[in-house]
Amino acid sequence: MKIWILDRCCEFFTFLFDPLHHFWESEGFHRLAASLLVFVFLAALGGIELARQGWLPPWVAPHTPTSHFAAVHLAFTLVLILEVVSFLFALPCSFSKALGTQFEILALILMRNAFKELALLGEPITISEDFTPVLHLAVSGFGALALFALLGIYRRIQPKRKKEALSATALYRFVAIKKGIALVLLVVFISFGITNLFKTLSGVPHVDFFPFFYTLLVFTDILIVLVAQCFWPSFEAVFRNSGYALATVFIRLALAAPPLVDVVLAILAILFAISLALVWDRIYTGFPTQRPEPPSLRNSL
Repeated sequence: MKIWILDRCCEFFTFLFDPLHHFWESEGFHRLAASLLVFVFLAALGGIELARQGWLPPWVAPHTPTSHFAAVHLAFTLVLILEVVSFLFALPCSFSKALGTQFEILALILMRNAFKELALLGEPITISEDFTPVLHLAVSGFGALALFALLGIYRRIQPKRKKEALSATALYRFVAIKKGIALVLLVVFISFGITNLFKTLSGVPHVDFFPFFYTLLVFTDILIVLVAQCFWPSFEAVFRNSGYALATVFIRLALAAPPLVDVVLAILAILFAISLALVWDRIYTGFPTQRPEPPSLRNSL
């Protein structure tokens, strides 16, 4: 009875997830999203210029920034939102691939932080005696570049073959459970995003979106580790999956850290992930990922 309920839930999760994933990855949607980003960026620039000239209605002007660099910040925020949704659809994939997508998001966040510093330099851009914004811009930019390079190394060292031997049924169930988790995260993501948007338009203080979401991902990764232990109970597999979850904690700490420290933590996070992947691939290759049966049981068969 329990297996029957589990299989029905897996079928339901797959039924909902797969069409959404197909639509998100379709070429038509990618073209639409790219066109929308260009339109929003140009519209934001136009709206900011109208605000600077005092041509906006009184009910709109107070909510419109006066720095053109705010349009850059908005564009990068939308790109990050698209990347986060892409991560949610990548969540049912392997631990390593999902973590790689998180590092993509972190690199874009660092790049966005670099552009945010431009707003402190004024228009036209001028450098005063206070070099702090320039320093933060340079560190965030080079940090994003370093993360981008290390991400390439991280992906290059991933094993070409899976070491987790699972039956087709068990693999289907495990992936379907992760699809269910991804669907729940997608609902939370959309709900929280809409709530934050309304609070922003109303001038009400709101929680910073991406740090909140990464905090949620920490608990999600731990949940997936526990679910994975039902399918791969060996010490080696549990340690590797827990290590990838710990890398997410490093990412969350990087988002909460002040400038300069955030880049250091981001680099440490991906170096930890690279080290874990190397140890797993070069040392533990061929190790069993399921606990062997007790000798007494094997002898009795």
